Parts: sequence; C-alpha cells; structure tokens
Amino acid sequence: MAHLVLFVLLFAGQVIGGFSAQKLPPSNNGELTTILSIDGGGIKAIVPAKVLQYLDKALKAKDPNADLAHYFDVIGGTSTGAITVAMLATPSLDDPTRAAYTPAQIVEFYKQNGPRIFNASRPGNGPQFDGEGLHDSAREALKETRVDQAMTNLVIPAFDIKKQKPFVFSSYKLEKVPYLNALLSDICISTSTAPRLLPPYFFGNDGVEFNLVDGGEAAVNPTLIAVSEVLQQNEYPEILVLSLGTGATKIEETFDARLAGTWQTQTWDVIDTNFLSRAYTAITEYYLSSIFSGFQARNTYLRVQEYDLNPDLSDPVNVTKASLDGLEESGKQLLQKKVVTFNLDTFDLEEGVGTYAEALDRIADILHGERQRRLLRSKSMEKGRRPILETLAQANWAFQKNMHI
Repeated sequence: MAHLVLFVLLFAGQVIGGFSAQKLPPSNNGELTTILSIDGGGIKAIVPAKVLQYLDKALKAKDPNADLAHYFDVIGGTSTGAITVAMLATPSLDDPTRAAYTPAQIVEFYKQNGPRIFNASRPGNGPQFDGEGLHDSAREALKETRVDQAMTNLVIPAFDIKKQKPFVFSSYKLEKVPYLNALLSDICISTSTAPRLLPPYFFGNDGVEFNLVDGGEAAVNPTLIAVSEVLQQNEYPEILVLSLGTGATKIEETFDARLAGTWQTQTWDVIDTNFLSRAYTAITEYYLSSIFSGFQARNTYLRVQEYDLNPDLSDPVNVTKASLDGLEESGKQLLQKKVVTFNLDTFDLEEGVGTYAEALDRIADILHGERQRRLLRSKSMEKGRRPILETLAQANWAFQKNMHI
C-alpha cells in the first residue's frame, strides 16, 4: 500500500538556540521547501485552526519566540482557509517580526465573528447572506496588509465570474503580475464568497478590476495550486506539505444508479454539492499521494482530515453556540485519531500508523530542524561576509582621507 504519509526524520544533533524570531530564510537547492495548505469550509475553519494550535504549541516548546509563519515557505488557503492563512502571515503592528495572530486567537476570531458573517437577520438579494459581516470582519482583522507585506509566501485562489477564469494571488507572481499585490482583506473576502451563500465581490487594484467568487470554485483544496507554485520555482524541490481539511461526514451509500429515472431536481442538487466535491477531493488526494510516493526520500506529505464529522456540525454556516463549541471539540478529538491514508489502487481510505498528534510532532521536528539549519547558514554567511565588508570600509576611509590631504 502506498502511504499518504512519508515521515523521514533527518533532524539530528543538538538544538541550536539563541536566534531571535525572524522570517524564515529562503530555501535553496538541497533544502526542504515547506508548505501549509488549508481547505475552505465556512465556519468549519475552526477544525484546522485547532490542529494548528497543537502544532504551534509543539513548535513553541522548541522556540518560544517563533510563529507558524516562520516555519513555512508557502501558506495556501481557500475560502475561510484563506482567512486563516492571511491571519497567520499578517505581521503584528507592534512587532513586524511576529505574527498578528496565533492559532488560538484565530479560533476565537471564528467563534466571535462567525455569527456576524453568517447572520440570518441580514439576508442578501439572492444569496443567503448580505456579505457585510464578512467584509467588516476581514478588514478589521487584516487592516491594510498586502500580499508583499506577509511574513511568508501566500497562495490564495479565487474565480472571476466576469472573465470566467481563476486568479491565484501568489507572492511568487508579484514581480511579473504586480496587480496581484492586493489587500489581503479584499482577497480573503473574494475567496470566501461561496455562491448561493454570499454575493460576489468587486474590487480594483493597480488599474485592474476583479469580480470574484469563492476560491472553492477553482480549488476547494488549494494544495495542488500551492505545490504547483513551488514546482514553477524549482524543477526538483524537496517538499514538505501539511494539508488541513475542515471535516467531512461519513460516506453513506444512499444513491442507486438503477433508480436514476426517479430522481428529482433536488436529488441532483445534492449530487452537485456533495458528490462532485468528494470527487474533486479524491482526485486531489490521488494526485498528491502519487507524486509524493515517487519523489525523493525527504518529501513528506501529511493530510489531516476528519472523515467522520458529526452531521450536526457539517453545515458550513451553522453558527449556533452548540455548533461552534462542537467544531472546536472535534478539532481536539481529531488529534487523537489514527492517521488516515489513501489507497492509490482502490481510492479507499485506510487507517495508518500512529495518531495525528504523533504525526504533527514529527512534522514539528522536521520544521524546527530545517529552520535552525537555515538560521545557522545565514549566521555563518554573515560572519563570512563581515571581514570583506570591514576591509572595504577601511579602504573607503583611507581613500577619503588621502583625498583630503
């Protein structure tokens, strides 16, 4: 069986301490490119935020001054997953080397703002909600931060309904496509406007107009897009991917093709919203499992997903207190469940080895080891340059002195 999770721990030696929190130095050939990807799912974003809270705690046990954005070269998200990654990557106004929000604060953000975003007393003209709560919440959280100001590289997809094509707001694209350097609040509002739930969002940036809807129309799971962005930068990168889902209910075999003639329009609506989403997810998992099982030994892929979510918690706009608390508890319980792997031959889900918490602990070891190696390399390079700089400074001083004689 081809395993979804390939844990290869290359971290060895003593932990290198004494480095202050700073942006992760860039990955070069021979180093690991680290990617975090978070699915869309409305208020179910609480589930991956709880998973990140565990990872954040594991990393802070090794370095109290580091944030998640210090450990990932790329963070990608769709819909509310994009809001999560934007909050993780937005620098603090008090200290730009630190993130403005921790995963624990992001959980509270959703619990406080979920009822505001999905406010049944504010119906839209067609969509279920008017979108004002989403607009205000995103702007208040992300302020005036733009893509190029994020603490790490961002990859966020959305779909333009006027131009009928996807847009990928990627840090990697800014040099060639500068109009993608938009406000994170505008991008997150755009990728979160799920059809039928929230109205499309219009904004302009650098002379270009955007008429956007939910990034889930382009990619519910943005992992493929994030990996693609990395592959465009390096032909043979070594990659670590942590992909987080927002939970799916257990599959029930309720439809029978032999009864297709009796299906009503409502039945096809269910197929459109549920089956096609599952089909896309399955193909995404198939592709990612395939490429990671065939790459170099250091490539690591972990998908953290609840495949047996309580049906009462499956509604992405259910913002009752019971639902919010239930989603938070579901995220905590998921950590203690066995890792689920994907069978490339049968497309079946199979129980793997160890729990998700144990898997995240291993991921934390790899991430921390990679960060320390890069910081040590940067420090060594800085020491190596210093004599040259000092020599040049002394030569410049002597030249100026001679000019004055």
